[in-house]
Amino acid sequence: QVQLVESGGGLVQAGGSLRLSCAASGGILSINMMGWYRQAPGNQRDLVATITTAGSTNYAGSVKGRFTISRDNAKNTVYLQMNSLKPEDTAVYYCNVQEGPWRKNYWGQGTQVTVSS
Repeated sequence: QVQLVESGGGLVQAGGSLRLSCAASGGILSINMMGWYRQAPGNQRDLVATITTAGSTNYAGSVKGRFTISRDNAKNTVYLQMNSLKPEDTAVYYCNVQEGPWRKNYWGQGTQVTVSS
């Protein structure tokens, strides 16, 4: 069983920056895709960014150019650097990893990001 521990959320003013981290531990065979999703109140959970083992990235259009996803394969950790934050970025951010040959999905507990105007 894989455990994900997220950190780095908080309250920031518009235009500010935050860095989220998510470390995977437990019975890890191999980590494949890693990513971040977010869910605002009353909304569905949406993709923010993903990164493959080789480092190929994909971003939601609303965050492209402001957010950067990266990973440290040796530490089984994924990061999300968020710059130029906007009030509409306010949400609970969830880490997601796909593990093992069957790409089983695991989710973090979520970390709140609040951007004030």
